[in-house]
Amino acid sequence: MPNTLPASIVVPVFNEEQNLPRLFAEIAQAMRPTARAWEIVFVDDGSTDQSLAVLKGLAQDNPEVRYLAFTRNRGQSAAFCAGFDNACHPVVVTLDADLQNDPADIPAMLALFDQGYDMAIGWRRKRQDTFSKRIASKIGNAIRNRLTRESVRDTGCSLKVMRRDMLLRVPRFKGMHRYLPTLMKLEGARVAEAPVNHRERFSGESKYSNWQRALVGIRDLIGVRWLQDRHFMYEIGEKNR
Repeated sequence: MPNTLPASIVVPVFNEEQNLPRLFAEIAQAMRPTARAWEIVFVDDGSTDQSLAVLKGLAQDNPEVRYLAFTRNRGQSAAFCAGFDNACHPVVVTLDADLQNDPADIPAMLALFDQGYDMAIGWRRKRQDTFSKRIASKIGNAIRNRLTRESVRDTGCSLKVMRRDMLLRVPRFKGMHRYLPTLMKLEGARVAEAPVNHRERFSGESKYSNWQRALVGIRDLIGVRWLQDRHFMYEIGEKNR
């Protein structure tokens, strides 16, 4: 793929009203000096605070901002997929709205992607989370890699860069955003990893507990392993019409 393809930055939003203006400002600061065309697609996942009103204001004042709003909460995977479907550009960047992902890392991740990869994923070099959350993530990542025969260093990092055409082909299910590297590899993706910054949450609260992630993750793991074992691809060498 040629360098500097336009990028759509997809951001799911659920009750992040205080984070959104700062998040947009940081993304704009990172992207405006680059030679790449870009947009942000915010997906409001049924927020009950003023997040949607903030998004409308950002979209009115900034041509780079687009937004979608669900009628009710559908979950982070659904929000990501809605963003993928409605993105205008061939490269998709994902990150969370809680400001723990650092938008300043986006240009470097795009540069890594431009080296010929189909996906570039970040791994959080210094996690700014509670001790229990860091331990739960480390254990969960090890189990996930073992059962899915993966070697991804940090599947929980939302900062990723992906080819949109390939991304649109991956299976969709609740929780699928946690398995995007594995699902992209099923489509033949070449994947690179790079260290990225991680910050304390600026405002608001985490939407998941360790127990919620663990209980849901077990079922998802079984499903993803099944997909790996049953997945197939084919190439057509010749046809008459």
